[in-house]
Amino acid sequence: MAEVDTPSKPAIAAPPRPSVLSLNINSKSALYAAYMPVLRNGGIFVPTTRNYSIGDEVFMLLSLMDDAAKLPIAGTVVWITPLGAQNNKVQGIGVHFKNDESGVEARRRIESLLGGVMQSGRPTHTI
Repeated sequence: MAEVDTPSKPAIAAPPRPSVLSLNINSKSALYAAYMPVLRNGGIFVPTTRNYSIGDEVFMLLSLMDDAAKLPIAGTVVWITPLGAQNNKVQGIGVHFKNDESGVEARRRIESLLGGVMQSGRPTHTI
């Protein structure tokens, strides 16, 4: 009996699942330092020691000050501050919010909490 070699289909790799982050911001000054208003949809700096690349998809649960509800936000890594960065900047990533309902809501909530503080010239984690 002869064996027949049947070509197998190449395995299709599933796209990597987004990393899940959790960020608790307890004060207006911490929110100011982390928020990235220069991004089209808004974004936030997340301190982390994990390795990321620009373009990585992430999912985060964001807690803002006294609000018990966590905001679920999908985003993309657009900024990386490596370990040992100049001026002793905190290691972490900047996440650009997606232009979806959760991203729009996160930006609205953050900007309403910050109010006039957004015009401050104080340094932030990214700029």
